[in-house]
Parts: sequence; structure tokens; C-alpha cells
Amino acid sequence: MVNATGFRPDLDMLREIRLDLDDIVEAPARLAPLIDPNIHSCGTVEPHGFAELQQPEPNFFLAGMKSYGRAPTFLLATGYEQVRSITAYLAGDIASATNVQLVLPATGVCSTGASGSSCCS
Repeated sequence: MVNATGFRPDLDMLREIRLDLDDIVEAPARLAPLIDPNIHSCGTVEPHGFAELQQPEPNFFLAGMKSYGRAPTFLLATGYEQVRSITAYLAGDIASATNVQLVLPATGVCSTGASGSSCCS
């Protein structure tokens, strides 16, 4: 089951785990500058994977909507690539895990009409 509710993540269940989260965006510290909604829209977020999502807790990652914290620019396609990268890393395929690619469609969530203006900026 995949829920894309758009709510702010509830991190209470992770209180006993060592986390490195950005104080403002509440996303993994290495990911926060890449998704800051004051700078990026959903179409300008760079592809990212295990390296940006890894936490100080061994083999623990935040993926999907939880990884974006308070940023409203999460797309399911981004989450699929995050999980693919993390799975490759855990399987020991570092080359595949590092080769993070995300090609977003020219139309859809990140653009409207012929002008292609962003809905998220």
C-alpha cells in the first residue's frame, strides 16, 4: 500500500533512533538543501538516493514522503527511485545504488498548460 496524503511526517515512532534531520525542513540533513521549497519546485529537485537518505543509525534510511519532511514537493516517482537506490545499497550493489536517475515527465504535477509554469514554486 502506498499512501500519498501530503501530511507532515509523524516522527514519534523514531524517537529512540539516531537521526540527523534538518531543523527547518525536518528532512535528512543531506537532503534538505536539495528539496528546500523556498528554492526548489517539484521539477527542480535533483535525483537522490541512499547517500542523501542514510541516517546515523546503521542501515536506517528515511524514504518516501517521510524523507521530505515539511517540503510539499514530493513525487511518488522520486520515492520509487529512493527505494531502488536504498535496496541496491543494502544488497551490496554500490554501483547501482550510486547511479541515481530520475526523469520526470514534461507535463503533469510540475507544470500546467502550455506555459509549463510550476505549480510548486
